[in-house]
Amino acid sequence: MADAQDTESNYFKNYPPPKALQKHETLARAFVELQVEKKRRVVLVTSGGTTVPLENQTVRFIDNFSAGTRGAASAERFLENGYAVIFLHRQFSLLPYSRHYSHSTNCFLDFMDESPSSSIVVRDEYQTAMRDVLRKYRTAKQNNMLLVLPFTTVTEYIFELRSLANIMSPLGANALFYLAAAVSDFFIPRDRMAEHKIQSSEIPSDISNSNKKKNNNNPLETSEVYTGYNDPQPTNKSKKLIIDLDPVPKFLHRLVDGWAPQGSMIVSFKLETDPNLLVYKARTSLQRYAHHLVIGNLLSTRKWEVVFVTPDPPHERWIRVPKTRRSKSISGEENQIGLAEGAKTEKNNDDNQTGGNDEGDEPRRNEEEEGRGMEIESMIIPELVKLHSQRIESVSK
Repeated sequence: MADAQDTESNYFKNYPPPKALQKHETLARAFVELQVEKKRRVVLVTSGGTTVPLENQTVRFIDNFSAGTRGAASAERFLENGYAVIFLHRQFSLLPYSRHYSHSTNCFLDFMDESPSSSIVVRDEYQTAMRDVLRKYRTAKQNNMLLVLPFTTVTEYIFELRSLANIMSPLGANALFYLAAAVSDFFIPRDRMAEHKIQSSEIPSDISNSNKKKNNNNPLETSEVYTGYNDPQPTNKSKKLIIDLDPVPKFLHRLVDGWAPQGSMIVSFKLETDPNLLVYKARTSLQRYAHHLVIGNLLSTRKWEVVFVTPDPPHERWIRVPKTRRSKSISGEENQIGLAEGAKTEKNNDDNQTGGNDEGDEPRRNEEEEGRGMEIESMIIPELVKLHSQRIESVSK
């Protein structure tokens, strides 16, 4: 416990808080106070990927494939179930409700037309669907049930998560954490990061020497290899970029025993590509971080199946979209459904399981390419609401 607190203290001392953090805290505090007054449950949904900057004045960064589909779809389902939602998302990733149009193969302007009176109108074929989405969005906003807050880098995400968890303290067991963001596992510590843009070509010696005089600690402009360290001498290798990354400090356990409200429920995700590892890695995460539920999903089948891994019986429960209601997907492999579960066949699974990410999430896509099948989030969230209700009841006894 002391080591975890020391790691936390050192990390937050070495990095400046995000510029928008104070503003976000003010918005979140007012939002939480309102929900406590209304006696609503509140879920913090994290969504999208995190960037890992390679320079302090960032030009280049490492990113992942997440577009925030899982988080945005889940936020809508939570709202439908009466939860107020704090949506902490990667800037410019998918948002609840607008996602139905922002990532379509059609330009957004294709949904609109000009009437004879020169008014802008929605085209007839999109009226019904767009009206339904608009009504849901306006209901959430008018009732102050949706707060949208952005982040970009992994450091910003960690600052925001800690701050929001502390602000949610008055909610107690009515707080739920749904950690669907795809958080980077590796980064370059700030004291090893280049100050300026990493150069991909040689710099003339007169400019290079001038830069060295100005900043003796940053000879990276003349290095032939960048390793993430401020190497004192250039190497003799041909020009290439080699990045030495450190593991991002794991604060997920601190969320349980330090940041989150007493009695709250914490749900995280585990994404894998190997069916043989999925359940094992989900169980390992559950034990390591003491979360109340880990939702495992395979990259190739994440739109059609997930597994709930819990510390209590039945320990492992699969949720699958029925075969007849599955969306078409250019990125999925339907023949891999059921492989991570082991011996059971897909037919048995469809008959016996509940219906039928990632570290939470899924890559960019559009509705036309996938078809309009059932979203698995429409099955995940009601089951999760039941588990949260059970936890609230057990805590209140």
